[in-house]
Amino acid sequence: MRMVKVSALVILAIAGIYISVVLAKTTEPGVPRRAVVVELFTSEGCSSCPPADELLGRLRQDLSAKNIQVIPLGFHVDYWNSLGWKDRFSSAEFTQRQEQYTHALKVDGPYTPEMVVNGEVEFVGNDAGQAQRTIRQQASELETAQVKIAPAGADQLTIQVKGPAESSGNALVMLAITEDNLSTQVGSGENGGRKLHHAAVVRELQELGMLHNGIMETTVPLKLEKDWKHNDLRAVVFVQQGPSGKIEGAASVALADQLR
Repeated sequence: MRMVKVSALVILAIAGIYISVVLAKTTEPGVPRRAVVVELFTSEGCSSCPPADELLGRLRQDLSAKNIQVIPLGFHVDYWNSLGWKDRFSSAEFTQRQEQYTHALKVDGPYTPEMVVNGEVEFVGNDAGQAQRTIRQQASELETAQVKIAPAGADQLTIQVKGPAESSGNALVMLAITEDNLSTQVGSGENGGRKLHHAAVVRELQELGMLHNGIMETTVPLKLEKDWKHNDLRAVVFVQQGPSGKIEGAASVALADQLR
């Protein structure tokens, strides 16, 4: 009888070690996570926006150590431009994108700073705690569309997307060109006298088309303006359910590495 008890204890001990190893493997840093797209709607004319701009610039680096890939997109809206300072990065197109989210996510109205994570969750853009929690939760979900970006000769990219066939009817493939390490000395308005720093500023946003049978492969020419710093540019491709729906998958590459 004693041998039976000892054997049972040994079995339990081995089982405990096995479960610990399995849990360690499923939480270890090397396990791939879903890329998370973080959009910030901001303006140089908004005094609440600089902390949000700073947060957007930190998220990619801060969470990469935890094996979470953050893909930041800074959209500068234009409705602050008549209130004392014209934001040189602003666009009516970006304001329209925010308005589409306002309707889809049932927000009372557009505001700055606003973060939208993977097209699904919105909150005040300078709330670092909410940003971290939301990004971690989104990173734990399955990525239903895979995106690959590769160079295709001078100033061109080949983009391959594979997603579920049933989502093809409404799955848009979008391309954004972003620029890091930008700054502006603001001369008037709420931020007058301040030097503002920006990361992941969206310089261009274009719709590449829709998935067909869950697939897209295309070559895209890049039209880069002369005043854009090529070493600070990134290409971001993401798959979204309609213009303001869930983002199913995304990828980001540094253009300096792709266009050599």
